[in-house]
Amino acid sequence: MTVSLRPYLPSDAQRVADIFVASIEEIASEDYSAAQCEAWARAVDDPAFAKRLAGNLTLVGLVDGEVAGFLTLKGADVIDLLYVHPQFSRQKVATTLCDAIEKLSGARGAKQLSVDASDTAQPFFARRGYVPERRNTIVVEDQWLGNTTMRKTLAANDDGAPAGRRLQ
Repeated sequence: MTVSLRPYLPSDAQRVADIFVASIEEIASEDYSAAQCEAWARAVDDPAFAKRLAGNLTLVGLVDGEVAGFLTLKGADVIDLLYVHPQFSRQKVATTLCDAIEKLSGARGAKQLSVDASDTAQPFFARRGYVPERRNTIVVEDQWLGNTTMRKTLAANDDGAPAGRRLQ
């Protein structure tokens, strides 16, 4: 199976919202209670959700032309959102999105990337070389959800410049 990437388009909004909710309900529910998942999933109805997608660099991963997942980069060095539809879980969608965003971040001059990883996503990011820095608790509606800030130093080229940036 091949995963292709492209920038997020406004016409992707409903599919991306569906992926967000399905991922929380079907995947994160192994690590969070039903009440926590319900509160978390309702964030899709907040106008701030659409602004996060449009206001940051958002890539979508496609499988056979269908949007299977998405990743949002805030600034040059913060992974803000990464969600994959359960139907495409463990099929390299998240890996392909992260590979691309790590290269793009390096090209933008970032020396490292950080992410506030859910308990569900933490093992994925750890396998990619992200190191836990601190535990966080956020309140969503009336629910407390835990996540972990993780950081990865991006690979440097042989000349010492971050990946994607070469010294002349």
